[in-house]
Amino acid sequence: MTAHTLVTGATGFVGSAVARTLLERGHSLRLMVREGSDRRNIADIPADLVDGDLSRPETFARAVEGCRYVFHVAADYRLWVPDPAPMMTANVEGTRQLMLAAKAAGVEKIVYCSSVAALGLIGDGSIADENTPVQEHAVIGIYKRSKYRAEQEVLQLVRDQRLPAVIVNPSTPVGPRDIKPTPTGQMILDCAAGRMPAYVDTGVNIVHVDDVAEGHALALERGTIGEKYILGGENYLLRDLFAMVSEIAHVPPPKIRLPQEVIWPVAIISEWLSRSFGINPRVTREMLAMSRKKMFFSSDKAKRELGYNPRPARKAVEDAITWFRNNGMLK
Repeated sequence: MTAHTLVTGATGFVGSAVARTLLERGHSLRLMVREGSDRRNIADIPADLVDGDLSRPETFARAVEGCRYVFHVAADYRLWVPDPAPMMTANVEGTRQLMLAAKAAGVEKIVYCSSVAALGLIGDGSIADENTPVQEHAVIGIYKRSKYRAEQEVLQLVRDQRLPAVIVNPSTPVGPRDIKPTPTGQMILDCAAGRMPAYVDTGVNIVHVDDVAEGHALALERGTIGEKYILGGENYLLRDLFAMVSEIAHVPPPKIRLPQEVIWPVAIISEWLSRSFGINPRVTREMLAMSRKKMFFSSDKAKRELGYNPRPARKAVEDAITWFRNNGMLK
């Protein structure tokens, strides 16, 4: 029997890119998918599909059975939720239980997709890396806290139970197949459509989603058990990112820089509307708190140890805008 490579979260933005990269490398794929999930991103990928959900650990044994490798990419990725408990359960306890199931099944190597959200952040424009100090109380936002705790669980299992896991920490992926879209994808989509009149003074690290996927494969092939590798691209001030998006999309760039105190009441109203009517908020108080620090990171370790070589951020933005336009999301 051919040993499978399991990918969780394969219907999503990063997961589908990881699945495609592994397929190109000759892996026999098993994809763990949730019942009722949008499967457009994997419609053309030959794979064994198995039902599974991070909130249902009883589904994990079947998913990992007969697998040589596991790529755990699935996560509840939302920057704001009215009730944080389900997200914490899925991202933290779900990850822990999946790791234990993989260990029990004799999986040879695991690549766990964490996030730069789980890492330390300097925030003043200085560049952080895998060794930048971090403490949970300094991690802002429920999603970021869940990813921090999940990463700590994986590291603890590596130490205590010799879990054969390598951790990758993607920065802010951009590119094709962003079907939801992600919060960053929505931001780029709004800007490209001319719906972004203003910006706040912050910064992000932009990376092509296919380079993140390549980094996952390299982590399997060359990564050291228990080590973390940032999979990032280029650091951009939000002002400069929007200027680039606007140039590519041929729309005027946002020119108004808004101080946070002006947006704070809007965030409060947006959260109230979300709780009352189930509308996803475009801005929240946690988002504003996160934006106070520039999220700049270095991928030098991944370049040095894995041979990681990301393309320019402009290519990621171009591919994202082209995909949004070709799929009717950008008129």
